Amino acid sequence: MVTLEKGISLTIRNDAAFILDANINIYEHQSTYNPNMPLRAFLYLASTLKLMLKKKDLFGGKLTIPTPHFAVFYNGTKNRPDKEVMLLSELFSHKECSPELELKCTVYNINSGTDNGILNKCIVLNEYTQFVEKVRYYESINDESPISTAIDWCIENHILEEFLIGRGQEVIKVMTLDMTFEHRMEIRCQEALEEGRQEGLQEGRQEGLQEGRQEGLQEGRQSIISTMLLAGKTAEEIADFCNIPLDEVIGIEKELVK
Repeated sequence: MVTLEKGISLTIRNDAAFILDANINIYEHQSTYNPNMPLRAFLYLASTLKLMLKKKDLFGGKLTIPTPHFAVFYNGTKNRPDKEVMLLSELFSHKECSPELELKCTVYNINSGTDNGILNKCIVLNEYTQFVEKVRYYESINDESPISTAIDWCIENHILEEFLIGRGQEVIKVMTLDMTFEHRMEIRCQEALEEGRQEGLQEGRQEGLQEGRQEGLQEGRQSIISTMLLAGKTAEEIADFCNIPLDEVIGIEKELVK
């Protein structure tokens, strides 16, 4: 196992990297579609290789590194293909027919009803899909404790039974935190954009519109960072996730302490 102690993602145990037969396999789980996945995988691989080669002489003889493979398991609510390949080159500013650097990341849709064959090959993944769907179902009918109710249902029906019996409380804690965090992120982003639009429209000029948007986005970003800090995320995790300077996060963290 070569999973980084502090990965690129925020969720606990939502990614894994391991070497098997000289192949380094980097797996990630997503409940929200992210077009930047190849870039995240690239950074993850670079960080992992940096640790692996820490005591190696890069100026010496020829080195060998594990062959990398990248996979993402997606189970969000947006309609996505059963299986798709995302390319790092799709993010390049200048498109090239034969890019000098490429990374292919295969995304498997693990929602029920998909036809990529992976759920039939992996019982645990299949049962996990059923568990998530039960959580969403109980949410849709306004159950007071959808995660707990879904856990009870799964245990009764022998779905992830052993895992949920042993780690049910951890699952509740992590999923509650993630669901709250993602929901707040969506709300804050929408509010920031709307505030920016409204302020800009009131100015009635293009300059006012731009300034209004920037101010609204800045306030929204500060609110998002504050929410993440209060949720227990570290400044380093937030800086990585939001792709912003660490100093900015630390500054907001100091203001919260005051």
